[in-house]
Amino acid sequence: MIKKHFTMYEIPILTIDGTSGVGKGTAAAKIAQTLGWNLLDSGAIYRSLAVAALQENIELNQEVMLSKLAENLDLRFEAHDGEVKVFLNNQEITKNIRSEEAGNTASKIAVFQLVRAALLARQRAFAQPRGLVADGRDMGTVVFPEAWLKVFLTASIEERAKRRYKQLKKKGIDTPLSDLITALNERDARDRSRAVAPLQPASDAIIIDTSHLSVDEVINQIMHLFHQQKNL
Repeated sequence: MIKKHFTMYEIPILTIDGTSGVGKGTAAAKIAQTLGWNLLDSGAIYRSLAVAALQENIELNQEVMLSKLAENLDLRFEAHDGEVKVFLNNQEITKNIRSEEAGNTASKIAVFQLVRAALLARQRAFAQPRGLVADGRDMGTVVFPEAWLKVFLTASIEERAKRRYKQLKKKGIDTPLSDLITALNERDARDRSRAVAPLQPASDAIIIDTSHLSVDEVINQIMHLFHQQKNL
């Protein structure tokens, strides 16, 4: 592992990227709380924009309108016991952004360059002392290319679908596992093939397969990497 200096923001940044259903959000929130660092859930930003677009009845192919909405998005995050609450226009939308509709809509609007450019500065503004844990899909490749430590989480499509199925089941939503696998495959294809910031690990990212790991085991592995990097 190569020791990096804090050349971009003069503070340490840990990026945790990966596909949906690999546990990156939970891991990032708990690690940020443990370290006392700031947390950026970039997926929540895109999902919040998706919710705003749906509320404003903006067509998902209207890139300019979506980018203008992104520029003026009134959004804030509040951390509570390792969880993140999201507020849009001073109204909590935490549950709204976790819906399948919001996730799929976010994936569709994330392909637009103007939208990503509008949200880039907002994401980078989260880099504040003492440090930042950034969770997303292009944190280590685009948003924070000079991050101090980069991790990329993966898992099999079947395992990811099972995790999502259990999450939805707890919410009283019964969705066929086959439908979830199809949706995840379609989303992965969109994320990996988009012309702007395609989903892929950074060349210097450390890849962890979470298929057979618990959340605590994933966190332990990342914290081990953190201490290794810190001691270099």
